[in-house]
Amino acid sequence: MNSHDKRYWLLKSEPSVFGIDDLAACPDQSTHWDGVRNYQARNMLRDQMKKGDLAFFYHSNCKQPGIVGLMEIIRQGYPDHTAFDPRSKYHDPKSSPEKPRWYMVDIKLVKKFEQPVSLTELKRHPQLENMLLLKKGNRLSVLPISPDHWDFILSLTQAK
Repeated sequence: MNSHDKRYWLLKSEPSVFGIDDLAACPDQSTHWDGVRNYQARNMLRDQMKKGDLAFFYHSNCKQPGIVGLMEIIRQGYPDHTAFDPRSKYHDPKSSPEKPRWYMVDIKLVKKFEQPVSLTELKRHPQLENMLLLKKGNRLSVLPISPDHWDFILSLTQAK
């Protein structure tokens, strides 16, 4: 693998906490993706996600879960400062600036889809049967997406 082969991701957020419209309202339509408190997801943010990678924005835990847009990673993993703040709901007293436990990336909105690609629709396509999102029991908020799955899902957004 050369220094940077573009990778593809899916980042989940509950729209009641932070949705795509919240991202669109941020200055420059960019912000940090914070609050991830799962070690496997943290490792992807810290070790694998690179500037220039692309990610689907996925609304989870809502009436119609699904992919609602496209983002670019504009800064690779760095310590999640919300873990150091006792007033933050993401505070972790075991994490410190000297020994950070949690990481985040910066993201920028590329496109909000006119029509979301619902979880129900994703499940209808046999081409996506091996997609991690659709595996039983997978609750991770950060998921890698294969280039084939990425291209197929993008084709669904153009078909609408």
